[in-house]
Amino acid sequence: MNSLTPCTPTSSPPGSNWRADLSIAYACEHGRSVARYEHSGPLRILKSLYPEGEAVCHNVLVHPPGGLVGGDTLAVSLQVGEGAHGLVTTPGATRFYRSEVGAVATQAVRATLAAGARLEWLPLEALAYPGCEARNEARFALAPGAEMMCWDITALGLPAAGQAFDRGRFAQHLEVEGVWLEQGVIAADDALLMNGLLGLAGRRCLATLVFAAGSGISRTRQERALDAVRELIETHALREFAGVTAPHGQVLVLRALSELTEPSLDLLRQAWALWRHELWGMAATPPRLWSM
Repeated sequence: MNSLTPCTPTSSPPGSNWRADLSIAYACEHGRSVARYEHSGPLRILKSLYPEGEAVCHNVLVHPPGGLVGGDTLAVSLQVGEGAHGLVTTPGATRFYRSEVGAVATQAVRATLAAGARLEWLPLEALAYPGCEARNEARFALAPGAEMMCWDITALGLPAAGQAFDRGRFAQHLEVEGVWLEQGVIAADDALLMNGLLGLAGRRCLATLVFAAGSGISRTRQERALDAVRELIETHALREFAGVTAPHGQVLVLRALSELTEPSLDLLRQAWALWRHELWGMAATPPRLWSM
C-alpha cells in the first residue's frame, strides 16, 4: 500500500531480468473446486483454502521478489472449468519500481471461463513508484453462463513517504473480450490528466471493480446490484469521487478516486460483498489473508 517503506531498486543489468509464469486450472470435481497449477520462475500459489465450503477454492498468489523493474514480466494464466469457482488474491501490492527509459515492466493476466464457471480476481494494488515504466493488463474471456468479479487498484507514487509520482508512465489494459475494453496511459508529466477536474483531480489512487457475465445480465439483477452499491456510495467517505454504472448489458463497473489506497480498497471490499449477495446469493466470506 502507499505506506510501504520506499525501497526503490532500478532496472537490473542486461540479461538478468526476471520472467515468471503461472498457470492455474480450476475444475469442479464431485462438487469441490480444485486448483492445479504449473509455474516457471518466482511466481506460485500457496495451499488451496476452503473457508466457505468446498464449492469455492481460495488461493493466494505469491511473487517472492516482491516487485518488478524494467524488463521483468509476470504472466498469469487462469482457466476455470465448467461449474468451478476460484478466488485469487495476493498478500501485498505488486510494486513497479523505477526503470531505465524504454525498459518496461509488465504484469499480464489472462483468464478463460467455461460455461457456469465463476472467478474472483482480487489482488491488492499495483504500486507505481516514481520513474517506473510499467504495463498492467488483464484480459477475461467468458463463455455463456460464466460470471466473474475482478478489481484493479492503482496507486501512483508513495505519498506517505513524500515521494510523488512526478516521473514515469503506467499503461493499463482491462478487457472482457468481445464485450468491454478500457485502456490508457498515465504519464506523470500529463498535468491535465493528473490534476485536471476531468482527470484524476489530484488524487493518486484509482480503483475499478467489475462484474462481468458471459451472457446478458437481466434488468432486475442489474438494477438491484447498481442500487445496492449506490446506497453504499452515498454513506461512504468517497461519495464525491465514486460512481457505479452498467456500460454494457454484460458488465457492471464501480470506479473510485482517492488520495490514498485504503479508502478505495475499503469501498471495493464492501461493494464486492454486496454484489456477491445480490448477484450470486452468497455470503461475503473474505479471504483469510485480509484479516491479517
